[in-house]
Amino acid sequence: MAERVRVKFMMPPGHIRTPAFLRGKVGEIERELGQFSNPEQLAYGLAADQRPLYRVRFTMQEIWGDAAECPTDTLDAEIFGHWLEKV
Repeated sequence: MAERVRVKFMMPPGHIRTPAFLRGKVGEIERELGQFSNPEQLAYGLAADQRPLYRVRFTMQEIWGDAAECPTDTLDAEIFGHWLEKV
C-alpha cells in the first residue's frame, strides 16, 4: 500500500513550487524521484539544500470535492519532502 501524505497548508511569501490548490490535500506517494536542490532557495541565489522530491498522486475527489467531474481520475504532482507530512 502506498504511503499517504498531506501537503502542508503553508502560505509563505516568495517563490514557492507547491501549488496552492494542493495545500492541505491528502495523496499517495507514487514514487521517490531522488534528491534535488531546493528551488525555493535557488530562486534567490542562495546555496540550496538537497531535498527529496516525490511524485504524489491525488484523486480529483480529494482536490475538488463534490465539484469533481470524474472523482476517481487522478493528478500527479512533484512535491519536495519538506512540504509533506505523513497521514
